[in-house]
Amino acid sequence: MRKRMPALAAVSSAVVLAAPALPASAESSAGSAGEGTVGAAELLAQVKICDRISHGMYRTDQGTPANIPVCGTKEAVFWKADMDIDCDGRSTTVCNRKTDPSFQSQTAFQTSGGRPLDSSRLPYIVVPGPGPLWKYSESGIKPGGVAAVVHDGKVVYAVVGDTGPTGIIGEASYATARALGIDPDPKTGGTASGVTYILFRNSRVSPIEDHAAAVAEGESLAREFVGGS
Repeated sequence: MRKRMPALAAVSSAVVLAAPALPASAESSAGSAGEGTVGAAELLAQVKICDRISHGMYRTDQGTPANIPVCGTKEAVFWKADMDIDCDGRSTTVCNRKTDPSFQSQTAFQTSGGRPLDSSRLPYIVVPGPGPLWKYSESGIKPGGVAAVVHDGKVVYAVVGDTGPTGIIGEASYATARALGIDPDPKTGGTASGVTYILFRNSRVSPIEDHAAAVAEGESLAREFVGGS
């Protein structure tokens, strides 16, 4: 839910803090082909053609052109955009008011214990808040829904964990970026393009903070999506 800042901003003079350890499945994806056995190329082959379901186009940041559609298939919705870093939720050594001027202590969706999500450890994505362009719930996208995030030949499975502005798209948690090999720094990190977000309709992980469950469910849904058994 953070206020969007342009990705790849000028490098700050802030002291770099040690990053927290990620869950084993997310940690192993950094520097590899990612999580699971469904490859990035297999997934991308299914989203070459956009059947637009949004009522207009999204911007990647304030002031940028509105040229990003939300697209749909029977099994999923997807978009191709940048990645800004969401560091909201639980305050940690890498995500707090000092490291992120736009830090907010809450996430739109909470853990099973009613606490904000930990963006430094949990791979999650941000969906645009319901608005005139698109309402995610009408497309079968739920809190804790499963997403495959693809970048530079890697696949990471994440959950729908937060909402953002109604006219901007392309954001994910610190942990998602780090697992994909993208600079996760909330001030200077992110990437300007090349990220594909594939959200599986009517999926849901419970509890939302169980990343291993997201990987298992995501792998199964991804295999079905690419036509495998």
